[in-house]
Amino acid sequence: MISSNLFLNNLEIQDNVLIVTQILTTMFLAILFIQSGIDKVIDKEGNLSWLKSHFSNSPLKNSVPFLLFTVTAIELLAGFGNLIGAFYILFMDNTAIAFLGALLSSISLIMLFFGQRIAKDYAGAQSLVSYFILTIVTLVLLS
Repeated sequence: MISSNLFLNNLEIQDNVLIVTQILTTMFLAILFIQSGIDKVIDKEGNLSWLKSHFSNSPLKNSVPFLLFTVTAIELLAGFGNLIGAFYILFMDNTAIAFLGALLSSISLIMLFFGQRIAKDYAGAQSLVSYFILTIVTLVLLS
């Protein structure tokens, strides 16, 4: 009897660890992408100026305004998807919205990674790898 109770308690702890980890990773992604997206909206001209300079010698140089808009929209959708998803995990035991938010997060990071590689900013591309790993781990945790 005692060993079965310990087993059940261990299963409950594992379930709680999974839920807590899901919430923590989605909240991290929410903060990351909401802040990044809002920064791009608030300082649109500064970001646009920097990006035009950054991509001046790349095939993307004529598409910078469109690409900035696209990345900003995806980041904001990802951030708010993760934020809402964390609440759905917590209160409704549903990971679907968080999974979509994490998926959009990974798409956003792939877009940014592609841009950094095209611009030959290898250090900038490298700095995105840890975020991408977190998004993949989050997708696995939510599946």
